[in-house]
Amino acid sequence: MKSFPMFIRTTGRRVVIAGGGEQAAQKARLMLKTDATLVLLATTLEPELQALVAEGRARHQPGPIAPASFRGAAIVFVATGCPGMDAALHALAQQAGVPVNVVDQPALCDITTPSIVDRDPVVVAIGTEGTAPVLARAIKTRIEEQLDPRLGSFAALAGRLRDRVAARVPREGRRAFWRWALLEAPWQSHKRGAEREAAQMLKDAIEQGGAVSASHGGQIALVGAGPGARDLLTLRAVERLQEADVIFYDRLVDPAVLELARRDAERVFVGKVVGATAWPQERINALIVAEALKGRRVVRLKSGDPAIFGRATEELDAARDAGIPIELVPGVTAVSGAAAAMGRSLTHRGETDTLILTTGQCRDGDAAPDWHQHARPGTALAFYMSVGHAAEITASLMNTGMPASLPVTIAVKVTQEGERFVDTTVGNLVKTLTCEGIRGCAVIMISWPKSVAAVAQAPLRLMA
Repeated sequence: MKSFPMFIRTTGRRVVIAGGGEQAAQKARLMLKTDATLVLLATTLEPELQALVAEGRARHQPGPIAPASFRGAAIVFVATGCPGMDAALHALAQQAGVPVNVVDQPALCDITTPSIVDRDPVVVAIGTEGTAPVLARAIKTRIEEQLDPRLGSFAALAGRLRDRVAARVPREGRRAFWRWALLEAPWQSHKRGAEREAAQMLKDAIEQGGAVSASHGGQIALVGAGPGARDLLTLRAVERLQEADVIFYDRLVDPAVLELARRDAERVFVGKVVGATAWPQERINALIVAEALKGRRVVRLKSGDPAIFGRATEELDAARDAGIPIELVPGVTAVSGAAAAMGRSLTHRGETDTLILTTGQCRDGDAAPDWHQHARPGTALAFYMSVGHAAEITASLMNTGMPASLPVTIAVKVTQEGERFVDTTVGNLVKTLTCEGIRGCAVIMISWPKSVAAVAQAPLRLMA
């Protein structure tokens, strides 16, 4: 190493920035993350820096600059934008005996600023000794994806409890306690948003001398796998897959998505086919609850978004009835994936300002949805699980006055291998589905613009 990485304490100390333009503002934004007193040395300040001074977040010293201007500072940044001026100020700062960073002049830098992943009080710094800043930013992006945004607040909570742990938990049990606290149930609860539950869990365990129970670890996450492509998963979904002990997945989940899980995670196929359900919903509910009661982290992986026609309600209720923490992780739903793949917006200002997601698949014995109530000018409709009910749907829509010539897009296997988009019309929908051999995994998309409706209904108004 040509540079040694370390952290510089800023509490009760000054950070001096020489310069009043955009370069100086960039360094000020970085230093505002700390609790240092920010001092700006410049004759004039650009508007952003002026605002910092007006708000009391920085001090402005417009007078002559001398070594005394820098003496005692924790860090000095020289950022005037003028190479000659920067070199002169660097010499003055060196006379004051303080570490200096001169923007865009590595040869004059005693210190360099790394790329930072900020989860205060957890901070990760990435440096390349000035050789490859683009690489440092790329590494930063990868680490940002891996570190939960709530990590900092949980680390701060743990820090506030350290003295209590030292007083109540025997020395020989502290390592096991902290491993449980930081990696298992409390952290899992905190990052799914149950901060109070996590804090109480920690406090209860501390009062019991650090005793923890494996039963605390059981939890369920209903995770949206998106329409197919694994790079459409959310960061949270990937994180839950990597934490899972057991994963229950459906037939529509792409195998590439499962490759993101831990290698030792158990995978259980609970494939459900429309009209031929091999795994009744009640059995799935019982299984995921039973696994969580063993103290295991359970992922119920569903295609699309679990909250959209994904039977999430039954599984949420089953977990809550058993007293098991459960989390809903949203996913990209099929119609959103289809719109993105086609490069098309689902709504159009002034033409279609309402978006309806509906389905053709109901419980056995239930009446069909009221499709005709949704069909009106200015509305875009997306029909899920509706291929087998296309004849009923088109009849219902056209009975409301929807033109038979209105364009329809059938999105098949969205973002998966074999993806295709078939264009037809409302009147030809059933025939097209038959001719194209489309069964099952498709979304039917219909948009009824206001302008089309106006043309179609003009003769009716004249007759009236």
